[in-house]
Amino acid sequence: MATAPDAPPLDQPTDSVESDNTNLPIPESTPERHDAPMADYQSSLNEAMQIDGALGVALVDSQSGMALATAGNPDGLDLNVAAAGNSNVVQAKMRTMRDLGLNQKLEDILITLETQYHIIRTFNREDGIFLYLVLDKARANLAMARFKLAGIEKQLVI
Repeated sequence: MATAPDAPPLDQPTDSVESDNTNLPIPESTPERHDAPMADYQSSLNEAMQIDGALGVALVDSQSGMALATAGNPDGLDLNVAAAGNSNVVQAKMRTMRDLGLNQKLEDILITLETQYHIIRTFNREDGIFLYLVLDKARANLAMARFKLAGIEKQLVI
């Protein structure tokens, strides 16, 4: 299979994000894998950064409050600090739902600021993990951003 001279080999990681799936073989007969789940975090975060108005995104473990991966650089916002703080938001909402006897799955939480939207999208397949997306309110289409983030969540393999 021919590759561009600048392209890294397909079996080599191209970023600093660690993934449990980096040693899995990629079939040589499938040069384009648009339908396949995204196996690495950074690809998913890069796709989230393509959402209109996206300023930053993080994949977060709500139990530890740690960002597993981040992309973007929202002005004046540390995504690692935001990941920890929003972990508390998710945990508080889950406690409240339990206290109310709500037997439903939390899909997302929307926080609206003067100039930004913050979306916390939980994972259906993996408890305790969420995507945190920061959007510029003036450039974002909130409904489309939620729709696209849900699609990214469904494709991401953890």
